[in-house]
Amino acid sequence: MRQVVISGSGLFTPPHSITNDALVESFNAYVDMFNCEHAGLIEQGHVAPLAYSSSEFIEKASGIKHRYVMVKEGILDPEVMMPLIPERGSDAISLQAEMGIEAAIMALEQAKLKAEQIDLIIVACAYTQRAYPAMAIEIQRALGTRGYGYDMQVACSSATFAIAAATNAIATGAALRVLVINPEICSAQVNYRDRDSHFIFGDVATALVLEDQSLAQSDNHFTILSTRCFTDYSNNIRSNFGFLNRCDPSTAHQADKLFHQQGRKVFKELLPMIYQHLDEHLAENSLTPQAFKRFWLHQANINMNQFVVKKLLGDEVTPAQAPVVLDQYANTASAGSVIAFHQFSDDFKTGELGLLSSFGAGYSIGSVILQKQ
Repeated sequence: MRQVVISGSGLFTPPHSITNDALVESFNAYVDMFNCEHAGLIEQGHVAPLAYSSSEFIEKASGIKHRYVMVKEGILDPEVMMPLIPERGSDAISLQAEMGIEAAIMALEQAKLKAEQIDLIIVACAYTQRAYPAMAIEIQRALGTRGYGYDMQVACSSATFAIAAATNAIATGAALRVLVINPEICSAQVNYRDRDSHFIFGDVATALVLEDQSLAQSDNHFTILSTRCFTDYSNNIRSNFGFLNRCDPSTAHQADKLFHQQGRKVFKELLPMIYQHLDEHLAENSLTPQAFKRFWLHQANINMNQFVVKKLLGDEVTPAQAPVVLDQYANTASAGSVIAFHQFSDDFKTGELGLLSSFGAGYSIGSVILQKQ
């Protein structure tokens, strides 16, 4: 079995930014419009009035202060409240592929590779903008890679699950070098009229190069010691958007077609699963949490991350041990832990260990144990 390494990472940050204050101003203007329009029904008790949001509420609930988006137009308009993304023709590069290519080019440069040396592309993300052709195959053609490519979706765990799939492909000889790309356009699935979730997501794209260790040319690479994936069905984080929606016009545009969750249930149910998953993964490799220099965790909610690292390491946890990027990027679904890895891995010395982990809808949990070479 071949040893597999991550030899390059890439990050594409979208051109537009939105602060909490801007998002709150837009949301509260919508609240005023709604409450005014339904004033009579509200007074009669038939409709519940909407409550204001605030930057303080958002930061306390999530740790998010800011997010990047591919298209800002429409999001802050109280009468629109979604990104107005014009559809491109079939001959034009898709928006998601365009993002993924930018991140992939950076990862290839770091790995000291050319695109034609890649023989598998896996595009793994929470949402893909079309059913087919696969975004991975579109990127394959645009970059000029060889071999094959496919898309996969496991919500917020898509990146770690793709790393596991790429590792297995290389270890068994199905591929020698793999690009794992995570182009997340989460802003299109946000319900900007929902106080509990209007602030959660941002857009981004990340990429990783995985390859047979004997072929690695990069001066900075990490050996994948072990991967572990877990799923358990839950309705508590959900999006019902899909191709069958058009077949029932009466419900096609209802709020459940956007991201929605039961946050308290998620917190209560998913945390014990994360603890158990990570405990078992470390035990399988005869490791303790103290053996790790850094944990690159899923960037969904600061409170959940703090619970996880405190369970692993106790109360004395430094920011360097579990870096946070969601304050600037917000929740970027599968890409969050990869952003953290990309931005906070240059200081590793040979032999030091790191753990990359994600968790989210499904429920799904993925973890990858890495060692600097």
